[in-house]
Amino acid sequence: MKKTLLLIFIGFFIFSGATFVYAGGTLAEAKALAEKAAGFLKAHGKEKTLAEISKPGGQFDKGEMYVYAFDMTGTVLAHPKNPGLIGKNTYNIPDEDGKFFRKDIVELAKTKGSGWVDYKYLNPETKKVEDKTTYVLRVGDIIVCCGVYVNKH
Repeated sequence: MKKTLLLIFIGFFIFSGATFVYAGGTLAEAKALAEKAAGFLKAHGKEKTLAEISKPGGQFDKGEMYVYAFDMTGTVLAHPKNPGLIGKNTYNIPDEDGKFFRKDIVELAKTKGSGWVDYKYLNPETKKVEDKTTYVLRVGDIIVCCGVYVNKH
């Protein structure tokens, strides 16, 4: 009887903790928004694209889901939520858990050209540090990123 109850409890715990809700958008939407920004970059050039990405409430700012950009050294080129980061090299700044995720972003862009990176970051809507997963896409010497915050329920 105890073994059966234990198995039921473990099963409930595993399945109840396996649900992830992506706040502000889905993984597919984040990837699509990054790809839209990459297309804009190819069509309109660097200067216009970085200005558009940095525009709060613009076409690349969807609340909790927004595009931002780095150069190949980890310097922030555009950010709609935190303009104070623009021009700063953030390569060696870790997240709350000590993960140097910007290094991961740059290395992924250099080696594979695109992919996903997980880390913790301040959600501009909730003002809390939350898990985030970000799609990374290299376009020439610019890294376009767009992520979603992951709420575990």
